[in-house]
Amino acid sequence: MEMRRAAQHIIKTGWRTSFFLILALLLFAIRGAAQPPLKNYTIKNGQMHIAIGKNIPFASLDSFITQYGLQSLALADFFTKGFEDSLKKQGWKVVINNNEVCIFTKLIEGLADLDDHAEKIRLTEKKQFPDGEFPAVSNKVVMGYNRFRNKQPFRITEDSLVVFYLRNNQKAGKVMLAGSFNNWVPDNLPMTKTDSGWIASVKLKPGKYWYKFIVDGNWIIDMDNRLNENDGRGNINSVFYYNNYVFRLNGYTNARKVFVSGSFNDWQEGELTFSKTATGWELPVYLADGTHTYKFVVDGKWITDPLNTDKYPNEFNDFNSVIRMGKMHLFFLPGFPDARQVILAGSFNKWRDDELYMKKTAAGWELYYTLGAGNYEYKYKVDGKWVTDTVGQHNNPGKKETSYFIIDPNYTFRLKGFANAKSVFLAGDFNDWSPNSLAMKKEGDEWVFSVHLDPGKHLYKFIVDGKWIIDPGNKLWEDNEMDTGNSVLWIER
Repeated sequence: MEMRRAAQHIIKTGWRTSFFLILALLLFAIRGAAQPPLKNYTIKNGQMHIAIGKNIPFASLDSFITQYGLQSLALADFFTKGFEDSLKKQGWKVVINNNEVCIFTKLIEGLADLDDHAEKIRLTEKKQFPDGEFPAVSNKVVMGYNRFRNKQPFRITEDSLVVFYLRNNQKAGKVMLAGSFNNWVPDNLPMTKTDSGWIASVKLKPGKYWYKFIVDGNWIIDMDNRLNENDGRGNINSVFYYNNYVFRLNGYTNARKVFVSGSFNDWQEGELTFSKTATGWELPVYLADGTHTYKFVVDGKWITDPLNTDKYPNEFNDFNSVIRMGKMHLFFLPGFPDARQVILAGSFNKWRDDELYMKKTAAGWELYYTLGAGNYEYKYKVDGKWVTDTVGQHNNPGKKETSYFIIDPNYTFRLKGFANAKSVFLAGDFNDWSPNSLAMKKEGDEWVFSVHLDPGKHLYKFIVDGKWIIDPGNKLWEDNEMDTGNSVLWIER
C-alpha cells in the first residue's frame, strides 16, 4: 500500500522529491535484517545528499561528521534538539525527517552534473581542512623536492611567479590550470599556447601544492611529474614544491653519485640525489622552518658541506653541517657557574645529548637555536645530570623531568569545572600523547592551555588527577583502540 501511494505521489510532485521517499521506503522495508546504521553522503544531479538513520549511535554519527567535515551543520543538535538553524544557514534543506531517517540536500552552485572534478577535490579538501584551503606550509611537511621527467622543474621568477608548463597537447583548443592555490576553480587560470606546450604563471610562496591541468574540459595529472598523491577520496593530484633552499657541492666532477642525507629524511642514504651541473652538483628542496643537520654522500663517502661553516658535533666524534630556517630562539639556563659542560636536548633534536653544547656567560649558560612554530619539550644536562628550566613560562611544575615552550600558539584548550582537581594536563597528537608535559593553568572556573596546531584534524584528551577524559565541552569525538574515545578538533587555516 505504501509503495502504491508513493507511485501516485510521483505523478503529483515529480520524480526528484519522490526519489527520496522511495529510497526511504526501500530502506524501511529491509529494516528487519541486520543492517549497519544508515549514513551516506553522495553527489547526484548537481546536488549533495546526506542520508542518516535515526538509529545511528552517537559515536558513529560523530565519526561520519568528522569524515566529511560537517561540523558546521551541527547535526548532533538537529538530532537531539531538532534545531535546523545551522543547516539552513549553510544552504541545506531537510527533505525527509521521520522516526526512521533524515535526508538533507543542498544544491552545488555552478555544477551541472555529479562528475564535476573540481567539486570532488574541494569536498576532499573540505574533509581534511574545514576552511577548504590546502595548507602550503605545515609542520607535517619537513622537506620536499620535485622530480620531473622530460622537462625541467617549473621556473620561478624573481617576483615569485611559478611558471607551470604542460608539454605537447598542441591540438587542444583550451587548457586551464587548477590547484590548491586557487581552490580548484577550473576557469580562472588559462594557459597560453607555446611552440612546445602550454604555460601559466601563478604567484606562490615556498611550500607544497597540488595541481592539475584541464585540457578541453578533461582533468589530467602532469604525466611528466613523478610526484603525485591520492587525497583519500579517489582524486590523484600532481605535487609541486616551491623550493626555498639549494644544496650545492662544487667540484667532484668525476663522482658517479652524490646524495644528501639529514635529519629531514631520517638520515636515509640514497634517497635525495643531486643533479650534475657545469661546476659540481646541486639539489633544490623545500625545507620547513627549523634547524636541520645533514651531510653529503659522495660515492659512498660521508662529508660535511664545504660551503657551510655552521656545524654540530655528532655521535661519531665528527660533525654534521647545519641549516637554520626561520627565527632563532634563546635557551638560557641561569647559574651553574662551576659547571664544566651544559648540553641542551629536546623533542626538536630527538633528545640527543651529544649535539647542542651551550655557551657559558656571566649570568649562566645560553644557546641560540632556530625553530618553527610548534610545541616543544626540552631539558638541560649539567655535567652529566639532567635539570629543568627554572625561568618563567618554560617551567613545567607538573613534570620535573622536562620543560616545555610553545612557539606561535594559535589555539587555547579550555576545560570548565573540576574546581577541586589538583592537576590537569593536556595530551594529544600534537605532543605525542605525553600525559604529563602540558600542565593546564586554572583561570576562574576553567583550566586553560594554549598550543600551536597545524590546519586539519587533531585528537586530544584531558588528564584530570591522573584520569584520562574526553572534552565534555566538545561533542566531536571518535573511538580509539582502547574503546575510550578521543576528542576531535578541526583547525582552520
